[in-house]
Amino acid sequence: MFFMPVFNLNYLLFMLPALLLSLIVQLYVNSSYSRWSKIRNQSGMTGSEVAQRLSGKLGMYDLKLRAIPGRLTDHYDPRNKVLGLSQDIAQRPTVASMAITAHELGHAQQDQEGYLPMRIRSAMVPAVNIGTTAGWLFIMLGLMLQIGNLAWLGVFAFSAGALFSIATLPVELNASKRARKLLQSSGLIATRKEQKGVNQVLNAAALTYVAAVATSVLQLLYFVSLAGGMGRRRR
Repeated sequence: MFFMPVFNLNYLLFMLPALLLSLIVQLYVNSSYSRWSKIRNQSGMTGSEVAQRLSGKLGMYDLKLRAIPGRLTDHYDPRNKVLGLSQDIAQRPTVASMAITAHELGHAQQDQEGYLPMRIRSAMVPAVNIGTTAGWLFIMLGLMLQIGNLAWLGVFAFSAGALFSIATLPVELNASKRARKLLQSSGLIATRKEQKGVNQVLNAAALTYVAAVATSVLQLLYFVSLAGGMGRRRR
């Protein structure tokens, strides 16, 4: 009963485009990764070896490599200068391993250069963690207690998550752009087939963030409609 004022048929109608987009993107990601994780790259280098070669080229001598569990859990931690690679990426010499490793090194390069959009996104993290949690609470309490100002406060707090998704997109697109440039300049892309594979894997990864933006924005618009509806009902 506590969640009924927030989650109803209208919520599903609002979120349907984002859900469909997320499903299509997930299918594309799985298809691209499944295909190119089975095709060996021409250099015969695993993700770990690609990371060592490219990090040396970039002068990242303090970068630490770490094996992490999971599938497609690869990431770069700017706080500790750690590049985390999942087992399949780290240990297999595939086109997908090469592309994903280069993408994460693109983030490391952003960190090394003090890339402004990345710094802005990192600065937003504390506000997002607090805002999304408090936003849910304020919105639900505002709707249940019919306190419009409290609901709008929740919408404002929850908007931090949508802004974070929007801020993340250019950071990820730039990391993929850097990845392509790194692989080309280092000679790791040897054939047109490899170029096609790298592009498909990186494009699939970028689309996941497009879907995340759509989900966050549509969810925020739904909450705006709920808070706005309270005022209309009173009149």
